[in-house]
Amino acid sequence: MNTYKKKHLFADIIGIIVGFIIFVIPFLFMLVNSLKERVEANLLDITIPKTFAWSNFAEAFTAKHYQILTAFKNSLLLTFFSLLFLIVVGSMAGYVIQRRKDKPVTIISMIITTGLMIPAAVMPTIWLLQALHIYKTMFSMIMIETALQIPFTVLLYRGFMSSIPRELEEAAYIDGCSTLQLFRQIIFPLLKPVTATIIILNACTIFNDFTNPLYFLPGAENITVQQTLYNFMGQYSSSFNLLFADVIIITIPMLIVFIVFNKQLVAGMVAGAVKG
Repeated sequence: MNTYKKKHLFADIIGIIVGFIIFVIPFLFMLVNSLKERVEANLLDITIPKTFAWSNFAEAFTAKHYQILTAFKNSLLLTFFSLLFLIVVGSMAGYVIQRRKDKPVTIISMIITTGLMIPAAVMPTIWLLQALHIYKTMFSMIMIETALQIPFTVLLYRGFMSSIPRELEEAAYIDGCSTLQLFRQIIFPLLKPVTATIIILNACTIFNDFTNPLYFLPGAENITVQQTLYNFMGQYSSSFNLLFADVIIITIPMLIVFIVFNKQLVAGMVAGAVKG
């Protein structure tokens, strides 16, 4: 084995070890503690449970009259409609920004890119939502999540858009296509790889968002899955076994999505990076 292959193998081994420490060990920690009794789980170690308390998952699921079902409904609605806006607006914006190079579009592109660096301002946003009478509504939360993820979404669409030859557009215009027909029938279907990537990344981000719904969508009826973690944390006592069981329950949907669409995620990221 030559020196290059040895270095490559060594780098792979280091990467696997680091990935195991960062991703697998925390998940195993949550899993084993979700199967312990309350007193044993509160020790917060990674030892095998003395007895496997599978009832923790049922108790976490039924807590506060099945509040987790309301949380799943709210999180799924928030994720679905935010993704819908992101795909429609982001793909159109990415197309225009990539194809046009005039000064107004360049300025708009710079403003959108700046959004990657500027965090959300909580109090001014709340004042604005209250002035518009949409505070504590699902619509306002969808708009906030869309606004926060638009810069990254447009960046990916813009990078991938450069791989689409302009000759397709010219041929479509010659055949009598309008701009909207061109985008809907020709351009957008070619964006499937990067759209799959955007769906996966943004779905995980929005579904797992804790702080923004906490600030902008308060109320028991508006609870999202991440906020159900409060159910098992108190001032004087905590049920870490139920807390970790709840974490496992709310992690499963996005874990399944990631495993199923892992190949599309990598393909979309690579295509956007190489062709952009």
